[in-house]
Amino acid sequence: MTERQMQIGEVAERTGLSLRTIRHYEEVGLVAPSARSKGGFRLYTEADVERLMVIRRMKPLDFSLEEMRDLLEITDKIAATDDPPVGEEKERLRERLDSYRKVADARCETLRAQLMAAEDFAATLRRRMDAGK
Repeated sequence: MTERQMQIGEVAERTGLSLRTIRHYEEVGLVAPSARSKGGFRLYTEADVERLMVIRRMKPLDFSLEEMRDLLEITDKIAATDDPPVGEEKERLRERLDSYRKVADARCETLRAQLMAAEDFAATLRRRMDAGK
């Protein structure tokens, strides 16, 4: 049984990314369609959609394209089944992955603090609106 393939429009709907963004991610080497139709249309698999969702989740944490590329390369190597990393290489990849995890955790904490400040500000505005009724 062959894996189901989707055209870029369906992938855009599923990921919430624009066609332009998906094409840009392809141009910069973050993702590549698994195949092309006879007419030249990009065809994506479920694994491609999952990869795009990982990229989408990195974006709010302000990872650069280079960091995204590096992180995806690390996870690809760790998940490789044909030539999995072993020994020192595996340990080095895991250390690099852990450093990205720490950066992501720190950035999430910063975003949480910013959200709390924004919610406090919105509550202040609501109180002032209510006081002016």
